[in-house]
Amino acid sequence: MSETKRAPGAGRRRPARERVLAAAASRFYRDGVTATGVDTITAEAGVAKMSLYNNFSSKAELVRGYLDLRHQEWLTRYRARLRPTEDPRDGVLAVFDTYIDSAAEDGFRGCGLLNAAAEIPAGDEGRALVRRHKEAVEDLIAGHVAALLPEHPDTARTTAEHLAFLLEGAMARAGLEGDGDRLRHARAMAADLLNRLRPDRAPREGPHPR
Repeated sequence: MSETKRAPGAGRRRPARERVLAAAASRFYRDGVTATGVDTITAEAGVAKMSLYNNFSSKAELVRGYLDLRHQEWLTRYRARLRPTEDPRDGVLAVFDTYIDSAAEDGFRGCGLLNAAAEIPAGDEGRALVRRHKEAVEDLIAGHVAALLPEHPDTARTTAEHLAFLLEGAMARAGLEGDGDRLRHARAMAADLLNRLRPDRAPREGPHPR
């Protein structure tokens, strides 16, 4: 009887920290930070409570780990969206597409970072993490718009802020409604604005099918 070769590491359980963070990410997003207790997280992760506290000194630190994880996951999805494009107009739309992608996930209920921030006390480092994430998203938009309008820096700055407000407002409504329709509409509005600012960069329509 021949033996089936197993890949190195196959069947090996993930480290406790990864399992705790994955369980926390799932529960925090689905049920909320306040409603999710440490016992629920350890049970889902399949670890002892001591394992959680060996990796995270408190639930607050675990929440911050969750927020950083979501930020890193968002950047990974954005970079994948950005990779095929070289045009700054498409770079802006890649940010919108990254938000739209999140709305396609099962159990979508809006931005996990903002949802968590709403439950975190003022002055907590977790809120500062969320703020830095949103500033980073706006900075990405601003960089693309500046490249699109190199001779009009003032217009570029105000346009980037306008687009960031449009994106975040659409995300809030999409979370309440549980689907990506508002985000797709916001993307279309953003594309129209960018086309009017730089009609020479607007995609050309092909011939209409007969």
